[in-house]
Amino acid sequence: MDWDKLRIFHAVADAGSLTHAGDKLNLSQSAVSRQVRGLEEMLNTTLFHRHARGLILTEQGELLFDATSAMTKRLDTASARIRDSEEEVFGELRVTTTTGFGTLWLAPRLPKLYEQYPDLKVDLMLEERVLDLPMREADVAIRMKEPSQADLIRKKLMMIRMCLFATPDYLAENGTPVEIEEIENHRLICQNTNSDQVGAGRNLVQHLMTYDIRSTLTVNNYFGVLQGVLNNLGIGVLPDYVTEDFPDLVRVIQDVESADVPVFLAYPEELRHSQRVAAFKDFVQDEIIAYRKQLREKQKI
Repeated sequence: MDWDKLRIFHAVADAGSLTHAGDKLNLSQSAVSRQVRGLEEMLNTTLFHRHARGLILTEQGELLFDATSAMTKRLDTASARIRDSEEEVFGELRVTTTTGFGTLWLAPRLPKLYEQYPDLKVDLMLEERVLDLPMREADVAIRMKEPSQADLIRKKLMMIRMCLFATPDYLAENGTPVEIEEIENHRLICQNTNSDQVGAGRNLVQHLMTYDIRSTLTVNNYFGVLQGVLNNLGIGVLPDYVTEDFPDLVRVIQDVESADVPVFLAYPEELRHSQRVAAFKDFVQDEIIAYRKQLREKQKI
């Protein structure tokens, strides 16, 4: 099969348009169209339905696009491994994690990584969906549970819990609850139980909602919950690591907390020797060590 035609077909299928694919490939629309037509003749099938709004893959086109997508990812992996044979750390590193962990813990620490590796290009993908690392949807993942796929290298980073926090100003005005029943006299800020989140956090919120709470603010991620707490709107359900960057937050109702949530770093076996992955892994581990040290020092006080 003609590799050049496959490359052009993949670009057209990805863009959904001959014009957009041509712009990406620096080819004219007529040249792209000829290549696609030639591939269809070679395979004796129709790969696209032509519509006024663009191109839609046929069933046969979908099959071929799946194959070219897999090929593209494998080529990207090979290219990355070749680049990683160099001693310097540079190039793109695609990191995926949850919105909460990415915004509240990881992103604020990235300046330290860039100070050490200024030529690194981090693509930080924040979403609750678990991306497929072996299929190279991302290079590295930080997940709130142990990965189930066997062909991943994984390392447990730490355990976290969801607890109740408020600002000193809010507590000065509204009082500090000590027993869980007192939560009824406050506004609770938390993730909506229908939004994607770790099970332990959802279970805690569901338990709190069994009380007759007078007012609530629900958000679909922990960053929003934190903003509500910092603006003195109420008492928020937040991961315990927020106190590292927001030391003035006060934990309330000490015996109310979620079950432990494990945090894992994972990456594909084929990136075992990647300099970029190793640099990121070492950076995260160093930050975790610093976090644990800070916790121990606080516990001594």
